Amino acid sequence: MPTTRRQFLHHTTQLAASAALPGVIPQPTRTAAADQVSVGLIGCNSMGWTDLMSMLKLPGLCCIALCDVDQNVLTRRAAELDKRTPGTTPRLYTDFRQLLENKDIDVVIIGTPDHWHCLPMVYACQAGKDVYVEKPLANSIEECDTMVAAVQRYKRVVQVGQWQRSGPHWKQAIDYVQSGQIGNIRSVKTWAYMPYGKTFPGRPDEPVPTGVDYDMWLGPAPRRPFNRNRFHGSFRYFWDYAGGLMTDWGAHMIDIALWGMQVTAPRSVQALGGRFGFPNHAGETPDTLQVLYDFGTFPLLWEQSLGIGRGPYDRDHGVAFIGNHGTVVIDRGKWEVLPEVENGRFMTPAMPPQYGDGKDLDRHTQNFIDCVRSRQSPNCPVEAGRHVALNAQLGNIAHRLGQQLFWDETTRSVLNNQKASELARAQYRAPWVLPKL
Repeated sequence: MPTTRRQFLHHTTQLAASAALPGVIPQPTRTAAADQVSVGLIGCNSMGWTDLMSMLKLPGLCCIALCDVDQNVLTRRAAELDKRTPGTTPRLYTDFRQLLENKDIDVVIIGTPDHWHCLPMVYACQAGKDVYVEKPLANSIEECDTMVAAVQRYKRVVQVGQWQRSGPHWKQAIDYVQSGQIGNIRSVKTWAYMPYGKTFPGRPDEPVPTGVDYDMWLGPAPRRPFNRNRFHGSFRYFWDYAGGLMTDWGAHMIDIALWGMQVTAPRSVQALGGRFGFPNHAGETPDTLQVLYDFGTFPLLWEQSLGIGRGPYDRDHGVAFIGNHGTVVIDRGKWEVLPEVENGRFMTPAMPPQYGDGKDLDRHTQNFIDCVRSRQSPNCPVEAGRHVALNAQLGNIAHRLGQQLFWDETTRSVLNNQKASELARAQYRAPWVLPKL
């Protein structure tokens, strides 16, 4: 059988990986047809499962492996997969490293908590797998840079789950912004006002639930007693594992601002926020936060509020590009132009709202699989994930320290601020170590 281009790339990547990190052994070249794609899922409880269900709508896709540190989740998802596709018998793993040794897996979905994005993605690239990794890209700036380096070194296709990048109505709005029709853009607003999270009472520590490998769930994060508040879903409220609304919704909305304005890193960042709406909330991340980014020719504002839903322009999430002739406002439902008026005339043409169709995630996973087959760059490559995670992490660090931060993109470092530099680095618990690439 002739070697396909995909098989050749797979083989050469594995050769490059052979001298890389220990613990993940490159596998022999597969001989399956190039249009068949076998998927392994790491982290089965929430968005990872949603991503998998979206991907399995595509022809030629098959899930052959599931991995989760919670045996209860793993068993439930295996049953659901069998119900969806009778006769499917995926291999089940509780350690992602064993999944990555499976030579039959072509692509890996990483749907773990944020603090567990970096190592599985890097190891997957070394093992010759392509990767769909959830946003935010990682839980520290240093991890993000390591992940970019891994993709560049091992020449893998990696799509970050900022799926608005594959949405037609988002692209239409961006094209309109960049056309100049709203004039010089003087500022950009991004926001998320989420009505959930009003109550989150404290819980006592308790024994680890049966079936949960809690030490593996913690991984590189600090060792702490088991507490349900810090576990499934609500892990987002704790700095050890995530960054609250800033890295959750901010990873989507700030991404659109960076895309529209064709920028990556700010000059400086300052923030103000806290637990002002629900001070008894048991989490650590703020329920109210405003972050101001200086990009030199315009400011970018991020604004978040947990527990209320009436945000700017009466939308609970969105992005507003504010120009001299009008404002473009966009969210997951629609985009529209709000013209400025001068001497009784619109300064840019009025137009009816343009609506999305709610299928952007499916387009995003299809774009990923198309790129796995073609070896082209996906709609949201790892660099785009790095840029928005950088901005989100800097916003959280500025809030946590109560200081204005100055960023140097050339050296990829915070200037003259040791505490901020420490928070920008990965803080790994032994025996886990951040790879040096």
